[in-house]
Order: sequence, then C-alpha cells, then structure tokens
Amino acid sequence: MNRRVIFASLILLSLVLLAACSSAGPTTSVGSNESATQAVSVPGAGTKVNLNTASGDDFLAAIPGLGNRMVREFMEYRPYISIQQFRREIGKYVDEAQVAAYEQYVYVPIAINDSDSETLQQIPGLSADEAAALMAARPFASDEAFLSKLGEYVSAHELEIAKTYLGGD
Repeated sequence: MNRRVIFASLILLSLVLLAACSSAGPTTSVGSNESATQAVSVPGAGTKVNLNTASGDDFLAAIPGLGNRMVREFMEYRPYISIQQFRREIGKYVDEAQVAAYEQYVYVPIAINDSDSETLQQIPGLSADEAAALMAARPFASDEAFLSKLGEYVSAHELEIAKTYLGGD
C-alpha cells in the first residue's frame, strides 16, 4: 500500500474511535426542568437518588461500581411506578442480590394513594403490616394526611426521610 492510503486509513480510524468515545454513555439530566435531583440521605445507606429524576452522573456518583450500561438500563424503564417494576426490569440484567444492592442507593417516588406495599416499605422503619395499614386507610386527601398517619408507625427522623420520597401521584 502506498503512504496516502495508510495515512487516510489511520485518520478515518482515529475519527471513528473519537466518535465512539464521545458517545460512551448517558450523563445528562433527564429534563431541563428537573435541575435539582432529589437525593435522600439514609443512615447506613448513604444517599439515595430518585430513579425517575436522577441523571446518569447522579447514578454513577451514588452507586459504587455501576457502569454506563446499567445507567442506560435504569433510565430506559422510566417512569418507575413501583419498586417491584424496578426489580423486575433490572432483574433481567443482574441477579436478585445485585438488584437488592442497587436498592440501597435508589428509590421510587411514593404515590400516597397508589403505591404498593413494597414501594411503601422503602420508607425506613416501615414494616409490611404497617404498609398494609396505610393502604387500608386510603384515600388520603393530602400528603400531610398521609404523613400524619405514617407518623404513627415510624420515628420522627424516618418521617423526615419519607417526606422526600413523596411525589409519585
């Protein structure tokens, strides 16, 4: 081969590699009106991020060892309406233990009149029986009414965390 063909081939290969590197993964926010991603600090679990509003960078920063492939999978199934949906969809790619590990860093927003028991149980300190009691007390007229009832089951600190989980209605 002559030098011009080799040189042109090397330039073309370099351009292809640069293009591939520049599109390595999602790192932008989901929407321009969601400038403040909800993050919740939970003792023993660090900061949890909202599965429906977190950016790719938020996921990568919050979840140790998470790669761009899983970030894409997390974002593909939005909006999440229950933690069960998250478990089912992400369970297609990793085993149950890994899904449980991811749940230490993420949460699905709670819809006070619609969330299932498992989604309500994301609230620290809330048992399955207490989640069932909350569901039996529906419908709640407001977030404040829900939080008042929830306060019967969890500590004041856990109630503060629960406030940040609301928003799935």
